[in-house]
Amino acid sequence: MARLVIFGAGDIARLAHHYFKTDSPHEVAAFVVDREFKTTDIFDGLPLCATDELVARYPPSDYSAFVAVSYARMNRLRQEKYEAMKAAGYQCVSYVSSRCTYLSTTPPGDNCLILEDNTIQPFVTIGNNVTLWSGNHIGHDSTIEDHCFIASHVVVSGHVRVGAGSFIGVNATLRNSITIGPQTLIAAGALVMKDTAAGGVYFQERAKRAPQSSDEIDL
Repeated sequence: MARLVIFGAGDIARLAHHYFKTDSPHEVAAFVVDREFKTTDIFDGLPLCATDELVARYPPSDYSAFVAVSYARMNRLRQEKYEAMKAAGYQCVSYVSSRCTYLSTTPPGDNCLILEDNTIQPFVTIGNNVTLWSGNHIGHDSTIEDHCFIASHVVVSGHVRVGAGSFIGVNATLRNSITIGPQTLIAAGALVMKDTAAGGVYFQERAKRAPQSSDEIDL
C-alpha cells in the first residue's frame, strides 16, 4: 500500500480521498495547501499542512502525491500545482475507478482522475493530469492531451484529439475525426462537428463560436 498526500482542501480533494480510500491500494496520509489558504490543521479527518512544510513532514522518498484541483483558470491552476509537486520530487499517481470500463492497453498518464462509468475504448491515449468525471464515452483511437477536464456524460467519438488544457462541459458531443485545439472551452450540451480553434469557446446550437476566448471565461 503506497502512502499518499493530496494537494487541495475542497470538494475535489475530499472526493479524491474517498475514492483512493475505498477503491485503490493507496493510503492517504495528509492534505496540503499553500500557506495562505491553510485555515485549520485538519481536513476530512487527516492532517492539513502547508506546502512550505510538506517535504520535511512527508518527504517524496516516502510519499506519492495527487493534485486534486478543479478546472480553475482553464486548468492552468491544476497544471501549475501538478508541475510544482513534480518539481519537488513527488511521483503523482492516478486513480482509475474499478467501475470504469478501460479497454485501451495504454494506461493513462500520471495525476489522472477517472471516475465511475467511464467507457474508454481500445487504442485511446490519455495524457497527464486529466480529469474524466463520471459517465463519459471516449471513442476508439482518440487522444486526450495533458491537463484536460471532461465533465460528465460527454461523448467523444472515434479518432478525436482533444488539445491540452481543454474543458468539455456536461453532455457535450464531439463528432468523429476532429481536432479540438488547445485550451478550448466546450460548453454544456454543445455539439461540435468541426475542428476548433485554440483558445476558442463553443456553446450550444451546433457549437457556434462565441466572440470571446477561453482566457476571458472565469472558470
